[in-house]
Amino acid sequence: MTSNERWLIVGLGNPGPWFAGTRHNVGFSVVGHLAERAGARFRMRGPRCRLAEIGVADRSVLLAKPLWTINQSGPPVAGLMRSHAVPATRLLVVQDDLDFPFGVVRLKRAGGPGGHNGVRSVSDAVGTHDYLRLRFGVGRPVKGQKIGRFVLGRFTTTEAEQFPDLLERCVTAVDNLIEHGLDKAQTALHTR
Repeated sequence: MTSNERWLIVGLGNPGPWFAGTRHNVGFSVVGHLAERAGARFRMRGPRCRLAEIGVADRSVLLAKPLWTINQSGPPVAGLMRSHAVPATRLLVVQDDLDFPFGVVRLKRAGGPGGHNGVRSVSDAVGTHDYLRLRFGVGRPVKGQKIGRFVLGRFTTTEAEQFPDLLERCVTAVDNLIEHGLDKAQTALHTR
């Protein structure tokens, strides 16, 4: 692995067992699946995050789960970027997204937070919006249901059955991004 090509992939989520499996923790699920597939284990790295390291296409990839609440994810991410010399061009943030129906997965570079406070925190802390994002659609709540309750809720039975295949799709997208670049990864992901 070439250390000068190191990537940082951050899954957004809330720490603790109560939040596991919720829509808002899709980011944790994706980076967890990346680690599991590679046989890597997350370890503590100070009080701010859990880290695992894997290799993708001969590049070193740090996987991170910030241990602050999702809305305060930025400072741990900025700290990791500094301590591991990862530029914003090789930062990928994995997030849940209310703007897409359940299961739609999109890769993009830059852009505003779109109402996602975790993304806003990351952008504020790293001082730019110009990083990569993997957006996992979780859909919208039914009329009258509060957004907070919805994103902190669990998937429906049907969604939970589809989730493992969608995790594989996310992992493939990450592999393609790191190995072939954004344009080719987007084409492969978005034309499926």
